[in-house]
Amino acid sequence: MTALVVPMVPSEADRAADPDRMAGWRFTDRVTVLLVSRYGRWACGWDHSTHHGGPVETWCCVLDSVGEAEETAERVVTCLLEWRDWLEDIAERFEQIAPLPDADAEDRSWHLERAVTRLVTTVVDSTHAESSWYGLCETTLTWFLTSTGLAPDEARKAVEAAIGGRFKSRVAPATTLVDTVGEDLAISLTGRGFYRER
Repeated sequence: MTALVVPMVPSEADRAADPDRMAGWRFTDRVTVLLVSRYGRWACGWDHSTHHGGPVETWCCVLDSVGEAEETAERVVTCLLEWRDWLEDIAERFEQIAPLPDADAEDRSWHLERAVTRLVTTVVDSTHAESSWYGLCETTLTWFLTSTGLAPDEARKAVEAAIGGRFKSRVAPATTLVDTVGEDLAISLTGRGFYRER
């Protein structure tokens, strides 16, 4: 893969002559197209840096991460693998915390509350609650709900309603807030609150 990326890396002269600093952004766009064409849509998050609310530690931003061609190409591959590891970890978590298909409303509510707590905590840990970390959190919760059979639009709306702008950049949410979001999501989807009605 590095051999394909190396010729795409803008030279130092090209980057220096670029007044809008768009050469690095064009590079990452081209790399994303290459990776997706080769590996599939999952590769889209390869540069989703912790500095910008993602789980990828190896990438910072185009200004700091795009440099010498070989080094940059190797960094791209490392980032892709890091992103893939994160996705696989999340997929395993989904399997572990999903409610059983035949769960009644109360059991489903309990599982959904627990899932929110675990997934929000995982995203906060992975992103260090940096800038816009809550975007990945919303995406992750939406993916989880769709993995349990909920339609994508319904899942997205349920997550947006439960979070309701309560998560902030560079602020890890309090446990009580995470619990409230989990309860709100579970009740909105099941009509039952496990702890409230027990």
